[in-house]
Amino acid sequence: MKLTEIQDLIKFVAKSGASEVALETKDIKITIKTSGKGKTDQPVIVQQAMPMMQAPVAMPQPVMQQAAPQATAEAKAPETKSESSANLITVKSPMIGTFYRSSAPDKPAFVNVGDEIKAGKVLCIIEAMKLFNEIESEVSGRIVKVLVDDATPVEYDQPLFLVEPA
Repeated sequence: MKLTEIQDLIKFVAKSGASEVALETKDIKITIKTSGKGKTDQPVIVQQAMPMMQAPVAMPQPVMQQAAPQATAEAKAPETKSESSANLITVKSPMIGTFYRSSAPDKPAFVNVGDEIKAGKVLCIIEAMKLFNEIESEVSGRIVKVLVDDATPVEYDQPLFLVEPA
């Protein structure tokens, strides 16, 4: 909406005698209040752009703070394990959502412990806002451990799999 259109709207409301008019569109919200005698009070104009996926970007910051205790617990665990576990690669969740090991409840899991994988192989699905996102491996190797149970919520940057690189 252009400034001249807003000014015309204010003049029209002032002449009409209405005490308050609210107009809301996809991109803007306007509320005009008048004194009722044809004289306008100070108009209140509020412009709001629609949020464009801003909330998910802001959410990982608290999530990472919550995930920090897990990271410290995992950092202590390799100290007690053998040196061979020190070279494991952790596949982490790229988003918040629900973790699924297979494409449907009656289908087999994409990967199991001991499976050999190559870069680009689908490891799991994370459902976020009714969208099913296939998570592909970025490394080649062997699945050592699945760290998340099927159909459970996962956080951003949460470890999902341990992979022994090939």
